[in-house]
Amino acid sequence: MAVAAALTGGLTVKWDPATWDAITPDPEFDKLLAECNDALLSDADLINEKILREGIDPKTGKPLTPPGGGDWSKYAMGNNTFDVSMEHFAVNRKRLVTILKDVVSKRYPSVDIGHSIVVLEGGVGQARYSSDTDEFMRQESYFQWAFGVVESGFYGAINLETEEAQLFMPRLPSSFAIWSGKIFSPEHFQKKYNVNTVHYVDEIADILAKQNPSHLLTLHGLNTDSGSVTKEATFDGIDRFNVNNEVLFYYISELRNRKTDFEMGVLRYANNCSAEAHRELMRHMRPDMIEYEMESLFHYFCYKLGGARFLAYTAICASGINGAVLHYGHENAPNDSKMTDGKSVVFDMGCEYYCYASDITCSYPINGKFSDKQRTILSILFDISNEILETIAKPDNFWYYTQLISYRHICENLKKLGLLQGEVDDMMSNNVPGLFMPHGLGHYMGLDVHDVNGYIPGIPRIPRLGYTSLRTLRQLKEGMVCSVEPGIYFIQAVLEPAFTDDKYSKFLVEDKIREWFDFGGMRWEIDIKITDTGYEDLSHRLPQNIPEIEALLAEDPKLWPDPATYPDFRH
Repeated sequence: MAVAAALTGGLTVKWDPATWDAITPDPEFDKLLAECNDALLSDADLINEKILREGIDPKTGKPLTPPGGGDWSKYAMGNNTFDVSMEHFAVNRKRLVTILKDVVSKRYPSVDIGHSIVVLEGGVGQARYSSDTDEFMRQESYFQWAFGVVESGFYGAINLETEEAQLFMPRLPSSFAIWSGKIFSPEHFQKKYNVNTVHYVDEIADILAKQNPSHLLTLHGLNTDSGSVTKEATFDGIDRFNVNNEVLFYYISELRNRKTDFEMGVLRYANNCSAEAHRELMRHMRPDMIEYEMESLFHYFCYKLGGARFLAYTAICASGINGAVLHYGHENAPNDSKMTDGKSVVFDMGCEYYCYASDITCSYPINGKFSDKQRTILSILFDISNEILETIAKPDNFWYYTQLISYRHICENLKKLGLLQGEVDDMMSNNVPGLFMPHGLGHYMGLDVHDVNGYIPGIPRIPRLGYTSLRTLRQLKEGMVCSVEPGIYFIQAVLEPAFTDDKYSKFLVEDKIREWFDFGGMRWEIDIKITDTGYEDLSHRLPQNIPEIEALLAEDPKLWPDPATYPDFRH
């Protein structure tokens, strides 16, 4: 992309990851990461946008008001669920307009951004394979960020000159009313989503042409987690316009990465709901239950008590040796094993509310009492997490530091347990701890559980086991939301080849490690927001230590048959 080339053209640092010793942070790499951040959007670039995150228009000093006056509409699932104001999405649109007009337009004068229109295409419902069974449409995340629309088949446009928001709805057949419910008017959706105008999709080319835009700015870019390309808007008649699909992607993605006060309200709610669900699983845990029972209970709890219809990702309900399968729970390992007395679990589940995700993992013994091995491993994970929160979780630090801290703890503690031998620095430089934690320490979160812009132009992946799985290495900034998820696993598919690999074998005490092959693994994951001075623990409702976990495991289950007794996740 031309924009990517432009963003890296002024970098002064050239860094080769192959030269890094993986023992201590590299000052040259830190400088590169900081330069890449500033090349995209520096703190100075974001001054006005940062004010908007609080819902205040920097030009007027007042909150935004709905088009046409009145009050902002709200989304909620009912009862004690969280109210999401449509101001939330108006603020996001205003942030995008501000960055594109105040910052990006100066970088790309040939595009005439101030007279352009951003066009996004929403999600479309699909049938299952060749059947007529409809799969539920979950909104496309960029479209959700800008408009908050739950319905299928919509387009959205933001006129950068007038700053007006426009929706385009599908023209539905009369039979829709029979099978799917009432057909609403454009006026209905205009009020529901507090936008300036609503027209039909088959009118989009004519409506946009009347506004005489210099360019249509469409979304096209690579998701560095999935390797997939974003869905770019296209419609009949788009060939009548000058279309630029290069400018928008990195900037709207970076705004998604810096959360507003409105977004944080939803993220806190989803985390509160998920954390309380995990607490309830601890109360229900009994030997000889099947893993899927806990998955179903988690989903039931989040939906019944929190209105969260969907989980943010496939539930991982792993017990025993299944805990060594990092993304257990998929169709080849569908949470179908019996949970055995004496073993532990890795329960990695989080709900999403109005598309905003939570991601929480808890590990504990099935019978309610920690064995020496289980207590030791989970204590190591708590120590890792606590050090990261105390030392790294603040603005301007670098995320890859978290991997260094995790790996040093793993080396030092597994050496104390007699599983590793040799010098810790030598283990670090030879990537030995990656054998026991082959994933990254965490990732961005938001509208996707692995949220966007983890890798921006100029930032290379580090080709080392574990490090290459880091979903970001970047410099932390206020408003970013991240997971912190240290884990230790005994994965035979990883360790068996290492026993005969000269690079690793000299550090591995093979007979002692084999004694742990039936252990599986443990992981503890929380979500945090980076604040102006440090961090906010979004998963604070979880137990904070082993005694608190054991206390919950000893409690009787709660079923909450009376809605009046439901816990309140909104605060």
